[in-house]
Amino acid sequence: MAALLGLLVACGVPICPFAIVTRHPCPGCGLTRATLALAHGRVAEALHFHPLSPIMAPLVIAALAYNAAIYVKDGRVAATESVQGAWVTRLGVALAVLMVTVWVARFFGAFGGPVPV
Repeated sequence: MAALLGLLVACGVPICPFAIVTRHPCPGCGLTRATLALAHGRVAEALHFHPLSPIMAPLVIAALAYNAAIYVKDGRVAATESVQGAWVTRLGVALAVLMVTVWVARFFGAFGGPVPV
């Protein structure tokens, strides 16, 4: 499955269901390409794909790593569901609002305009 996903990304095929149906980018469109650019040290390219990538990519990678470690240790799946508290909720809401704000701003030409899908 991961190999197929990697092949689709490498070929530039949109894998976002929102983008496939609407032909418009979703709030998270470009994050996969931005994360790959960050992994190769191309920060300017990553910021072009998604300006929040330096924030979002490490958070998602940390959540995936945490889930993997807990799965190996305890056999639990979706371990991040056990991370709760007001600060987690506030952080999630703030990030969601920020993502939607950037998404709308890009339609008005900010940050280089909408990411190509």
